[in-house]
Amino acid sequence: MPTGVAVLTIGRSGVDIYPLQIGVGLEDVQTFGKFLGGSPTNVAVAAARLGHSAAVLTGVGSDSFGRFVRREMVRLGVTDDFVITSTDFATPVTFCEIFPPDHFPLYFYRQPSAPDMQLRTSDMPLDVIEAAKLFWVSVTGLSAEPSRSAHYAALAARDRARHTVLDLDYRPMFWSSAREATEQIRKVLGQFTVAVGNAEECEIAVGETVPDRAADALLDAGVEIAIVKQGPLGTLAKSRDQRVVVPPILIDVVNGLGAGDAFGGSLCHGLLSGWSLERIVAGASAAGAIVASRLECSTAMPSVDEVEAVLAGTPVAELNNAQRKELADDHH
Repeated sequence: MPTGVAVLTIGRSGVDIYPLQIGVGLEDVQTFGKFLGGSPTNVAVAAARLGHSAAVLTGVGSDSFGRFVRREMVRLGVTDDFVITSTDFATPVTFCEIFPPDHFPLYFYRQPSAPDMQLRTSDMPLDVIEAAKLFWVSVTGLSAEPSRSAHYAALAARDRARHTVLDLDYRPMFWSSAREATEQIRKVLGQFTVAVGNAEECEIAVGETVPDRAADALLDAGVEIAIVKQGPLGTLAKSRDQRVVVPPILIDVVNGLGAGDAFGGSLCHGLLSGWSLERIVAGASAAGAIVASRLECSTAMPSVDEVEAVLAGTPVAELNNAQRKELADDHH
């Protein structure tokens, strides 16, 4: 078992079932693709794709899908050493519908609970958490016990070490109320050095939707870098002495669901590379744009070369055409 990893994430994992027909409801879909899923797991995959050792603290069921999740995780460069197996709950499955450019409904099958929400304090590899160069937490893990207490223990061990990142990934269906989510987020917000979310998520966390005010409120809560995603208006990032706005990269959206996870993985990469705040956000935006232009999430995460190409001005469509040609050549 490894004594340490560069990027350690905690939270959801499961199987994403994506329709292979775009622009139709699930009632009319004929065929599906099966992919590794779960936002924190995808972030780890994205970081691994960019050259970092990565692991996920998560859980799967003692079932075929659980075996797939572990196998696919390893295939994509993420260690499964810290994945628990539950005999009581099935590996979760998530379906989506794809209506480009901006409607991608998600349907989570995680009831009555999911294995990743069964993480306990005793499952936390506290030495690994403490030693990781970057620790990535999604707020979903705070939504119920025993996962909530496990997160408390992990954050206590982490002790606000540099690059402790909170993804304000608020999903209403996981919470009894928005108020409960707000209470839980505010309870732990001061234990993070970086926070990232969109306007709705910032409202849940700090009661602000105006990007600058939301970023300021996050900084006031104790984080060192606040990142607010503004959709078509780009991304705002603030530290105590910097304010950066990075415009969006124009693309033809195929599936926007993986963009945030690609953004997250590249954010990890930029932080660990010691980049400037502007370059960190530009790289993350480029990674998100690349994945939003592709159908899959985990298997679509970009390489360093692809991100650098987009930053240098290569259109994402041109990048994808080159990728398709390469795949076609491989199959001949």
